[in-house]
Amino acid sequence: MGNAAVRRRMSAAEYLAWEREQPAKHEYHLGDVFAMAGGSPRHNFLSNAVGAELRASVRGTGCHVLSSDQRISARQGERYVYADAVVVCGGVQTEPGEGDVLANPTVVVEVLSRSTETFDRGEKWGGYQRLPSLTDYLLVSPWHVRIEHYRREGDGSWRYRVHERGDTIALASGAQVSVDAIYDGAFELPAD
Repeated sequence: MGNAAVRRRMSAAEYLAWEREQPAKHEYHLGDVFAMAGGSPRHNFLSNAVGAELRASVRGTGCHVLSSDQRISARQGERYVYADAVVVCGGVQTEPGEGDVLANPTVVVEVLSRSTETFDRGEKWGGYQRLPSLTDYLLVSPWHVRIEHYRREGDGSWRYRVHERGDTIALASGAQVSVDAIYDGAFELPAD
């Protein structure tokens, strides 16, 4: 999903109350509220495919896969975002006083688009890196069979790998996901 436009300035509390009443999703950064644009059919397909493959790989492990409707606290009171898919392991924790704001994502997935790629690689990734619970960040290309994988190592550093056709993504938890399974049928659909 893309950042369409700045709506207006609000406090974090005002945003959370307002956002719960909106038919469309908006992200929040230091008082600025951004409307989220809808994705192409291929973008939406890849979001669902990644979620389905992640669900299959973590089934029975105590982890849960959440959809793109899950609001994430990238920094309490400062940044609230949505990802295309999220995995939470070890129990869901929400921001204090906010039962619908996820505070402990383990895996975050962003399907790239022309309008969001710079943001997903920059500011959004910067916010995600600060989350102590995050172990894996996946950037899924809708233009090529290519998934970029940032994985937190034991020393806290991030290892970067590119996965392409025939590859298997090994998450920090030990779960494995087939790149080919994610992309199966994706290029039959239009992209942005």
